[in-house]
Amino acid sequence: MWEGLGLQVFLMCLGVALCSHASLPLEHAHRRRLSLHRHRERGKEGQVLHRSKRGWVWNQFFVIEEYTGPDPVLVGRLHSDVDSGDGNIKYILSGEGAGTIFVIDDKTGNIHATKTLDREEQAQYTLTAQAVARDTNKPLEPPSEFIVKVQDINDNPPEFLHGPYQARVPEMSNVGTSVMQVTATDADDPTYGNSARLVYSILQGQPYFSVEPQTGIIRTALPNMDREARQDYDVVIQAKDMGGHMGGLSGTTEVKITLTDVNDNPPKFSQSVYAMSVAEDKVVGEEVGRLKADDPDMAENGLVTYRLIDGDGMGFFEITTDSDTQEGVIKLKKLVDFETKPSYSLRVEASNVHVDPRFIAWGPYKDTATVKIMVEDADEPPIFTAPSYSFEVEENAPDGTVVGRVHAKDTDIANSPVRYMIPRYTDVEQFFRIGPEDGIIKTTRPLDRETLPWHNISVSATEIGGHHQDAKVRVNIKVKDVNDNAPEFATQNEVLVCENVAPGKLIETVSAVDKDEMAHRQVFRFSIAPEAANNQNFSLKDNRDSTASVYVTRKGFSRMTQDMYFLPIEINDGGIPPMSSTNTLTIRVCSCDSKDTILSCNVEPYILPAGLSTGALIAILACIVILLAIVVLFVALRRQKKEPLIVFEEEDIRENIITYDDEGGGEEDTEAFDIATLQNPDGANGFLPRKDIKPELQYPSRPGGRPAANSVDVDDFIKCRISDADNDPTAPPYDSIQIYGYEGRGSVAGSLSSLESVTTDSDLDYDYLQSWGPRFKKLADLYGTKDSADDNS
Repeated sequence: MWEGLGLQVFLMCLGVALCSHASLPLEHAHRRRLSLHRHRERGKEGQVLHRSKRGWVWNQFFVIEEYTGPDPVLVGRLHSDVDSGDGNIKYILSGEGAGTIFVIDDKTGNIHATKTLDREEQAQYTLTAQAVARDTNKPLEPPSEFIVKVQDINDNPPEFLHGPYQARVPEMSNVGTSVMQVTATDADDPTYGNSARLVYSILQGQPYFSVEPQTGIIRTALPNMDREARQDYDVVIQAKDMGGHMGGLSGTTEVKITLTDVNDNPPKFSQSVYAMSVAEDKVVGEEVGRLKADDPDMAENGLVTYRLIDGDGMGFFEITTDSDTQEGVIKLKKLVDFETKPSYSLRVEASNVHVDPRFIAWGPYKDTATVKIMVEDADEPPIFTAPSYSFEVEENAPDGTVVGRVHAKDTDIANSPVRYMIPRYTDVEQFFRIGPEDGIIKTTRPLDRETLPWHNISVSATEIGGHHQDAKVRVNIKVKDVNDNAPEFATQNEVLVCENVAPGKLIETVSAVDKDEMAHRQVFRFSIAPEAANNQNFSLKDNRDSTASVYVTRKGFSRMTQDMYFLPIEINDGGIPPMSSTNTLTIRVCSCDSKDTILSCNVEPYILPAGLSTGALIAILACIVILLAIVVLFVALRRQKKEPLIVFEEEDIRENIITYDDEGGGEEDTEAFDIATLQNPDGANGFLPRKDIKPELQYPSRPGGRPAANSVDVDDFIKCRISDADNDPTAPPYDSIQIYGYEGRGSVAGSLSSLESVTTDSDLDYDYLQSWGPRFKKLADLYGTKDSADDNS
């Protein structure tokens, strides 16, 4: 602590001395300016000028930063030569920090710093001093501006603002190769002392790297640094101020240096001889094996390519490079046969794709190895002696005709016998069969070339007692043509001839076709059939080019006489054996105009006269109309016939008996049966036996026929009503059923039944029934019984 305080006092004294020497020129200059000012003033008044030495006097301009003493730091002293020391002059300070940081004694002019200053925050302050009269505040001197500088001390360590760093340098670089430059900054004043003078050094990373003390450039320090041995290095760099001397402040940073790859290693096989095997039944392109030459380099520097340079298997094998694994892949280029050659040898070379010319002297960047490939014996299917077979057989050949023979053999050492067969899917209709042991193909029935000229089948060969592996071969069988089809017309069109055709006119040129093959220079021959050789209507000329021309030999054709002619023509194909056929040419006679334009070939107008005449057709139509009229009249008469009132007498509804199978529930049961059936039983089934017809004449009722309302002769009244009903033509002749609404027990009206009236007490008098006639005698006796009993009692 005391050492730091002593250092500060020393620096303060040094600053005071420098300020004193620096202020003398400014003081003399200012005093000169004041003296000139006074001289000019006296000159204006016309007085004698005398030089007066007055002006500002100050002693210090610097203040030490970070001062932590108990008393305020004396910055300096302001003094004017007009100040006689009697205290009449007042010093005033203004500007940056005046009154807060810097205070002035207004009597002595001493300026003190009241706070600790930091040069890194503000390096200098601009202030203005003025001397005024204490009693009047009148300026005695013009204001004077001065600067207070903050004196720097070493209070800031160096800093690496961009650390930590990462750098890359190629491996195998020469000593002194620049890696990168690191830079530290110091906040202290670089123009004063050594506080900001930095020196760089390496604390970690020797002996591989070094750093330049003044520039901070990091360089390689060892030759032949190999990335494959070590790739990453952690280096620590220190920056120290005060020129690196004792007592200076320091800062450090980390630099991670990575060695980048260069192609400084050749590919190398891990072994000199590789053993592989391949089965003889492998197909071309299949992988046999892999080998790899290791290259510790990275990326494109580690790329390896492979090639075959020697060996007896170069024609049977090939090698490619797997870009993902950098392996050499040996593949089968040609089929191998264990029985022919059981082993092969190859010489493989591996080399770098990219070679760095700086290290080419370290080469060669390649390596070689030997590959021994053993061929494994496999149970192979038989092999046919030919890749395909072609045979011919004549059509119509009898069953069992030999077509040809196929042959296959077992290539294995066992040389097992072979069995043959024709897969049914290649010969669906089974035209052929094959000997299972000798491979001879025969027909199963005659073949027709015109139906199927080629038969493409397959033959399969399988080892007897083997692993059921089979081989197939294509067999193409051509059916040779035999002249077995007669020629015929190429077209079957009718020939149209005009009635007025001129003799000798060409009416048609016929041609022929034949399903058989035509031999070279073979033509069809045409002639009229022998049975029509004497016809007088048409003639035929053979054109010797497989066509013939038909001509008319007479004139005067008539459709009325004959409208159709048939000309038989014989065609011969001239083959071996020759085949011929007779074809009929149909010739129709047509009506034509003067320009031989056909108008009509229809024969219907000539057929009509041979049938019914027009009059006969009219008579037939008239008969049909008369019959229709009779039918209509009969229907009309049937509709006008009146129907009887009663259809059948025996169907009178009064004689119908309605039977019910269920037992009723008494008078209150209104749902046991349908009362409507009693009204009209036949009408319930939708059948009405008669129709009521309103009478045309109205018969007035007979006067006096009805008894008086208060007549007591009920018998006469009923007879009268029956007579009226029987004689009334407007009333229906059958009885009608009257329906009365019945109110059951509990009704106010009571029951209308008289079944229990004998045992029921009643005050009614039924004597009047005696006067109703003999029909009511029974009722009168019943209801009169009670009265008689009462009388007797």
